Amino acid sequence: MILRCASALRRLTAALLTAGFALTASPGTAQVPENPVNLRGSGASFPYPIYVEWFRQFTHEENNIFIFYEMSSSGDGIRDFLGHTVDFAASDAAIDIAELRKLEGGGVVLPVTAGEVVLVFNLPGIHKLKLSRAAYVGIFLGEISRWNDPRIAAANPDIELPDEEITVVTRSESSGTSYIFSGHLSSVSSTFREKIGLNKNPNWPKLPRFKRVPGNQGVAAAVRKNTGAIGYIEHGFAQLVNLPLALLQNRAGNYIAASPKSGGKALSEVEFPQTTLPISGAPNLIAWVWDPKGETAYPITSFSWLLLYANQEDEKALALRQMLAFMLSKGSQSQAGTLGLVPLPENIRRKVLDAVPYIR
Repeated sequence: MILRCASALRRLTAALLTAGFALTASPGTAQVPENPVNLRGSGASFPYPIYVEWFRQFTHEENNIFIFYEMSSSGDGIRDFLGHTVDFAASDAAIDIAELRKLEGGGVVLPVTAGEVVLVFNLPGIHKLKLSRAAYVGIFLGEISRWNDPRIAAANPDIELPDEEITVVTRSESSGTSYIFSGHLSSVSSTFREKIGLNKNPNWPKLPRFKRVPGNQGVAAAVRKNTGAIGYIEHGFAQLVNLPLALLQNRAGNYIAASPKSGGKALSEVEFPQTTLPISGAPNLIAWVWDPKGETAYPITSFSWLLLYANQEDEKALALRQMLAFMLSKGSQSQAGTLGLVPLPENIRRKVLDAVPYIR
């Protein structure tokens, strides 16, 4: 297996590759390609920590299938998929149905893992911080500019917050993480929806204290570098870079930490459309839970999807079905939780497995 990534992540990748997780499930089908098959994918950084491990394990077990995955962004993955320059793509923003209608032969869109968007911060001496919905929306609207603002202080009576400017770090490129985060903020706040809105590349406030950088790794690095900074990244990356995470107030009014359990509670509310995807006829497994209702649900939780072609060479289709069967096995899904991702609930895992045969 070959995985291409930004040089800033090489050390993280090496750490993951030497973690040594044991295989707990086989791909689950007797058919294997007769000849060596190369599969090339690109896209999302959101699921990257678990993809590194899954692809390493799968290539070790199926040693005639080789996976080349280039981590970039969901926007790049969708572009490559529509341009037929890859065999599969990864996207945290799924894909617009209108774009799929233009795809010759049709596509299959499968959620294979899920994750949580977290807020990392850099306040020396402060490791636990609660942010109400009004507080974190206000920060990213640019309306809250200092850490000792009453809307932050109210939820943290035992913390002496500094009278210091807040540096807000956002993604600079088309990003599924930005799509998920802005979708949640748009659901929570009509003001955010009107001023900024749901977008893979939101039009963040043009203020000097707002910094735009590429990638989850770029956001994490900028927060670490700048005292008083806050930024949004995927939970798996947050665990790797060891930055403190804010507890976020959910719809029920509770302050919740990101975890496989709280993310699973959010996903339990997902309802998939009763429709099929254009051309391919595959079940439509694109759905969002922008603001879950559950008492213990983490408020910013979403799937991460693979985009695949419905019609292709037989050997590649077989290899992709093998890869997906492995990724969706119970053993593989349980590993996602150890790396900061959220395993698919069992009912959803089965729905996705039932859709794999549409890749032909």
